[in-house]
Amino acid sequence: MFAILAIVLLLLFLSAAIKVLREYERGVIFRLGRVINTKGPGLIIIIPIVDKLIRVSLRLVAMDVPPQDV
Repeated sequence: MFAILAIVLLLLFLSAAIKVLREYERGVIFRLGRVINTKGPGLIIIIPIVDKLIRVSLRLVAMDVPPQDV
């Protein structure tokens, strides 16, 4: 019973620790609220609870702006 619980907790920890960034994304890693590093595309490993990964999209967004009167 203990082994099953340990395996489940390990899988939950690993699923929270491993992140994947796409080629059009960059990541900013915060540790306890301070910027630690920036990461490019690929597999990123963070420390859950302590680290937070914020994804930044580099894709261009085309928006139609309606004409305005002067």
